[in-house]
Amino acid sequence: MRKPRHQDSVLCPVEAALNRIGGKWKGLILLRLLEREWRFNELLRSLPGCTQRMLTKQLRELEADGIVHREIYPQVPPRVEYSLTEMGRDLELMVRAMCEWGQRYIEGVDLDATVPEKIPIEQ
Repeated sequence: MRKPRHQDSVLCPVEAALNRIGGKWKGLILLRLLEREWRFNELLRSLPGCTQRMLTKQLRELEADGIVHREIYPQVPPRVEYSLTEMGRDLELMVRAMCEWGQRYIEGVDLDATVPEKIPIEQ
């Protein structure tokens, strides 16, 4: 089992979720697997910038957490397909909400705008 990032992960549901699905590639992997089953190499090709080692690591963690199912077909050469488990499908609303939020953020970003000054926090 992986070590939690923070001590409060047992008490905080957000931390518990992020300990399972946090990471640079897991959100994108989940988004792809919501569409359909994927073979490893086609999933890798759909994630530009993700290395084979990183994808393997992320898929193994998701599988260990019960979010991703790995199916090995006994043929030569062996065929491996990845899909979401029922627990993984439970993440659909959250992943879709993140997509919608991201889209609104992208549309609202003014690339010519300067970064506003920090507002002092009252003590």
